Amino acid sequence: MTANPFLIAPADLAEHLGRPGLSVVDASWYLPAQGRFARPEFEAGHVPGAVFFDQDAVVDETAALPHTLPNAEAFAAAMTALGIADTDTIVVYDGLGFFSAPRVWWMLRAFGARDVRLLDGGFPAWTAAGLPVETGPARPRTAAFRAELDPGAVVGFEAMQSIVADGSREIADARPAERFRGEAPEPRAGVRSGHMPGARSVPIGSLAEGGRLKPPEALRGVFREAGVDLDRPVVTSCGSGVTAAAISFALASLGKRDVALYDGSWTEWGSSETTPVETGPAR
Repeated sequence: MTANPFLIAPADLAEHLGRPGLSVVDASWYLPAQGRFARPEFEAGHVPGAVFFDQDAVVDETAALPHTLPNAEAFAAAMTALGIADTDTIVVYDGLGFFSAPRVWWMLRAFGARDVRLLDGGFPAWTAAGLPVETGPARPRTAAFRAELDPGAVVGFEAMQSIVADGSREIADARPAERFRGEAPEPRAGVRSGHMPGARSVPIGSLAEGGRLKPPEALRGVFREAGVDLDRPVVTSCGSGVTAAAISFALASLGKRDVALYDGSWTEWGSSETTPVETGPAR
């Protein structure tokens, strides 16, 4: 059992598999450097009844940036094709435990899903518990997803420029600390190194241990050490908008609601010739 309303333990999910109104989603996605491939891994083994959410495909195909949110109509069509209803209890997981699944948790909630949770510890925790595994492609059921985007869930480029200029929100960046400080190059060509003025470094790895989200007091300590004031509204960012959602999930787990995600993230900011960039530790 878990006291976090956004998490579900593997044993608890196993008890509910096959019940009407439950959807399970494998949201695994990997960086090229990780040398793993999500869809083949899904077909080699997944939670029984799960469907595969392709984070490189459920995007705005007209956008120049990776992982840009699609519009509500396109998102609804993609979820309907996966057999997911907005009224379902939706459990999302990934192959690392706590990495890419929060992005899909965030997307589903941003488009109106009412009850979305992460599998605590992800697929590694599921297999470690000796729970059943299914192989082969997904077999989606028939369902309809009605999507409406919450405009407060996402921040665009112009709004982000204003936030940086006036300091109206805390900015939490999930990229590795070396990239935040500008000591390591960005993986995408043409993207400058460093961070937005006023941003704080909250690497995704600082939020979890062994693929599981840290307990509340430890999370508060992470944000405190990073210099993030939890009494102020927060916008989360990362490289392309995927791992930023891990910070969003951690904040929601602490009961924080005034959180938005910068969808273009550092790929957009660092690619612009007009945006201010700082290097070194957060000031």
